[in-house]
Amino acid sequence: MLPPRNFLPVLQKLKSAYLAWFDDYARLPKVHRYTIGQRVDNLLVECIELVSEAAFAPGLEKAPCIRVATRKLDTAKLFLMILWESHSLDKTSYLELSVRFDEIGQNLGGWLGSILKPKPESKQNSPEPVAGEK
Repeated sequence: MLPPRNFLPVLQKLKSAYLAWFDDYARLPKVHRYTIGQRVDNLLVECIELVSEAAFAPGLEKAPCIRVATRKLDTAKLFLMILWESHSLDKTSYLELSVRFDEIGQNLGGWLGSILKPKPESKQNSPEPVAGEK
């Protein structure tokens, strides 16, 4: 059976980033695999859950999920930097994952902005112009 292809773009990017992370996670030294590596893994899984939850939430109820997902992604980026600085993650992997995480963060910010942006009033609801006004 083929996997569903109707994911939100941000959810698809998160899934792809997680799979890339998972390959690196398996190669982390034990000293970090079961501590900070496990924490990055948990944060990414939680981000996937939150974005999935937001996808099915109505209207403004999406915003809290997106905000928490953004915070967790930022924390994962910080831990990823620590892994790289401690030489537990190579430069190529760090750069690839950082670019992916940054793009996902931008997508989440754009999604949040589109939800919180006030909707323009339709012409049907706007008052009729008074004679002499432009």
